[in-house]
Amino acid sequence: MSSVRLMKTFLAVAAEGSFAGAAQRVALTQAAVGQQMRALESGFRRPLFERQGKTVVLNEAGRMLLPEARRWVAHYEQMLSSLPSQDAMSGSVRLGAVVSAVRGLVQATLALKERHPLLDLHVSAAKSIDLVEGVLGGELDAALVVREPGAARAELAWEALYSEPMVLLAPRHLPDAPVRELLQRERFIRFDPSQHTGALVERTLRRLRVKPHELLELNAIEGIVELVRAGLGVSVLPLLRGARWAGDARLKVIELPTAEDRQIALVRLRRSDKAAVAVAVARFFSEQRP
Repeated sequence: MSSVRLMKTFLAVAAEGSFAGAAQRVALTQAAVGQQMRALESGFRRPLFERQGKTVVLNEAGRMLLPEARRWVAHYEQMLSSLPSQDAMSGSVRLGAVVSAVRGLVQATLALKERHPLLDLHVSAAKSIDLVEGVLGGELDAALVVREPGAARAELAWEALYSEPMVLLAPRHLPDAPVRELLQRERFIRFDPSQHTGALVERTLRRLRVKPHELLELNAIEGIVELVRAGLGVSVLPLLRGARWAGDARLKVIELPTAEDRQIALVRLRRSDKAAVAVAVARFFSEQRP
């Protein structure tokens, strides 16, 4: 590196035509520049400059060295730029998400990987309950889950990402009718009540004061959507972020203004050495439009 410093000073002298001018360019004293150039000439065992008072110009040997010095310094700077910065994220990171949020998480990890190529990111999908347990047990570094009211533990840190309103999803061909009438009249396809989203569906039905005629239970939102699209029943579901159900010719989306929204949050251990990655994932979601 000392040789690179000498070459940078040499290029500065060649450009400025004086030790004083070069000193300002490379942030050295004039005496230090002179000392470096004498050391360079000693190393090459020949003079490189013609000195004319305070002005110095390259002699023939100096002019021959000039293009090589430029290539040397450029190559060194290229090597520096190719190395990751000390604060670059790296290492293996294990992330999880509920199925409906996997696509967004994958998009976030791809964006992170592009900026931090030394990151080794792994994404898996599971139920919210299992994801939280995975974070607590150390199997996951962070996860996107459905956050239930009161779901707080001292060792966990939560970052709210986005909310999804609850809606009544019905086949498009059904005639318009009040929400309670549709739920009491049509077959109901319920999301698994043992899961956070299923519990939210149950609270929504209680607020509506309706007990629908249940056809079946499923633990897959998109699977339920397909059944509704096929005209097999109606369902109460969160309107997934990025879903285009309202534009579907076979679906009818009815808002439920009094229902609470489903909250999607990122959870991690409060004391985690992968916290920077979790924060970057959360920032990705905050910067994206629904």
